[in-house]
Amino acid sequence: MFPFLFDEYYLILVVPTFFLSMWAQFKVKSTFAKYSKVPSSRKISGQAAAALLLKSKSVLNVKIEAVGGSLTDHYDPSKKVVRLSTPVYGETSIAAIGVAAHEAGHAIQHALSWGPLGLRSFLVPVANFGSTLGPWLAIIGIIMTMPLLTNIGIIAFSGAVLFYVITLPVEFNASARAIAILRENNVLSEQELKGVRKVLTAAALTYVASALTAIMSLLRLVLLSRRRR
Repeated sequence: MFPFLFDEYYLILVVPTFFLSMWAQFKVKSTFAKYSKVPSSRKISGQAAAALLLKSKSVLNVKIEAVGGSLTDHYDPSKKVVRLSTPVYGETSIAAIGVAAHEAGHAIQHALSWGPLGLRSFLVPVANFGSTLGPWLAIIGIIMTMPLLTNIGIIAFSGAVLFYVITLPVEFNASARAIAILRENNVLSEQELKGVRKVLTAAALTYVASALTAIMSLLRLVLLSRRRR
């Protein structure tokens, strides 16, 4: 995603965020594994929890499907489908309910036409292009002393960075909605909700790490371009 170049900006700005990302991945996996072993008192499955949340907000046109893998859970707005992984769909653990409720939170955002989610969806093609080609165009422009190409690369990558930044409130809001609705419907006790919050907070750290990596990488490109002028 980020072209490697031996420079102090890469070492100072970008490398630390890679370690942060590794730690965040470890944190989410270990936290999920921990609370996957803690059954919910009501023995409700992830699939049932997601269905309950959707029904409570009158979101009746969203399907819930099982998907392979672990931590592959997501909401597909184009098909209006909440896809839950094997450790979530049929399981009754605190972790399963938390993750399922979070994905249902995204479906509720979509049903309400929540602004930040719409903006993130709009930025998907921009992010794909910017994250793939932007840094390379900028680095080539810097090496070959081509300011126009450098600026095009930086602008393209800025779109990807915006996507990562917008993702943060989208994820935080989905988790907040999930916890609030679980509490309103007495799906989990307050003690169990603390476990859900820990699982979702750990997951959120991965998005924070990705956003910081993107921001620091953009800052690095800007500093490199200024130094070559």
